Amino acid sequence: MLTLLGSPRRCCDGRTRRETLTAGALSLLGGGFDLPNLFAAEARKPADARPGKAKNVILLYLLGGAATQDMWDLKPDAPAEIRGEFRPVDTSAPGVRICEHLPLTAKWMHRAAVVRSVNHKAGCHNCLPSYAGFEQPMPDQHPRDTDPPSMGAVCEYLRAGRGDLPDYLYLPCWLGWGQVFRRAGPYAGFLGRRYDPLTSECSPHADPGEKPVPGKPSVVRGMPVLPNTAFDADLTAARLSSRRGLVGQLDDRLRAMEAADAPAGYGRLQRRAFDLLTSSRLRGAFDLSKEDPRRLDRYGRTLFGHSTLIARKLVEEGVRFVNVTWDLFWDRVQVDYDAWDTHTNNFAILKGNKLPHFDQTFTALLEDLAASGLLDETLIVVMSEMGRTPRVNGNAGRDHWTHCYSVVLAGGGVRGGTVYGASDAQAAYVKDLPVSTTDICATIYKALGIDPDLTVPDRTGRPHPVAPGGRPIEEVLG
Repeated sequence: MLTLLGSPRRCCDGRTRRETLTAGALSLLGGGFDLPNLFAAEARKPADARPGKAKNVILLYLLGGAATQDMWDLKPDAPAEIRGEFRPVDTSAPGVRICEHLPLTAKWMHRAAVVRSVNHKAGCHNCLPSYAGFEQPMPDQHPRDTDPPSMGAVCEYLRAGRGDLPDYLYLPCWLGWGQVFRRAGPYAGFLGRRYDPLTSECSPHADPGEKPVPGKPSVVRGMPVLPNTAFDADLTAARLSSRRGLVGQLDDRLRAMEAADAPAGYGRLQRRAFDLLTSSRLRGAFDLSKEDPRRLDRYGRTLFGHSTLIARKLVEEGVRFVNVTWDLFWDRVQVDYDAWDTHTNNFAILKGNKLPHFDQTFTALLEDLAASGLLDETLIVVMSEMGRTPRVNGNAGRDHWTHCYSVVLAGGGVRGGTVYGASDAQAAYVKDLPVSTTDICATIYKALGIDPDLTVPDRTGRPHPVAPGGRPIEEVLG
């Protein structure tokens, strides 16, 4: 095991970031490879189950807690300390109004649904609710092997072994990498690490010569890359294949260990590593060097823009679940405070940095998918792990709030131009039709044609529903 120590700086909720990160060794000599036959799992549905309209999901995850009352659920009639500085504007969906600083998105709301009554009580910055629908408070935010699996991990589990590409990719880096603090949520948990996402790496940076200015986040540049996908100078494909054969012979001597989760997981990771080195499809999806410069400009030449463009290329290749996180990098590189945790200067940061870049990238994705005919079968989800306080604080910011916030869904399986649920006059609490994070997960599963009551086994073989107690929001499903 390799132990890395993080920075001593603290998260905004007071927890120290000098957390221990443990990385399991990926040994070329370790463990065998034995996957259960899961091909029939998705067929275990009621006879009258409606086929899912979406074949793929792109999840745009805005880490930190986006101020959705300044994006999707504005309150223009509230007192100034509640309503903030932005105005709502009409959109392409009659009766649906969103923030004035999302002008491009406003033209696409006829293809989107806004759920304005999401809430949970599992604690601030807890990502397990949004990724897995698990709403129990946890002692800390570290991932555990006993956690419930994320939606992407369930997709990987259900289609394990099909094709030469993984079904769950996570961009641009593991969740919390920029804080040297691995956050729970996106992983496979009790399903086993073999179903964790294939996660890219990145080297984020600000523009050359730019000096960080407190309260004014930099535009984060960079490109996600696949880990370990370049041949050594003397390693040909033939030699790589020969090495793989040798590893296979050694693994034959270790089959007795296959029942243990970790060796089996390592075997899957070994195979994935070899496949990545030779998969032109996957490497091609990450190669933006041949893209039309005008398309790169449309998405935005940012880490988030590049990651989202790659996500679109991955679903074109048939990858089922792709996550793109707008992460925070303040402990890795000098880009000041990124992400969406706007305790100070909320409106200046949103107006000058977050909203225009999100607006540009999100709508470029919608435009490309629509032009290629893939929007009807690709579900796009925009969410955070929480929302922000209704009242503006003394630093012109909004603080943590889990009692009411919004999630947006667009594209495949969504009834466009829909608003579901309502917050009260101050966007503080749910007024009508409360929605749990488990309901959101159930809705995503239903859009994909996966029964939310489908069970998956934990390490003891006990069955667990993938969305325990969750109810799909039928009103937003097309």
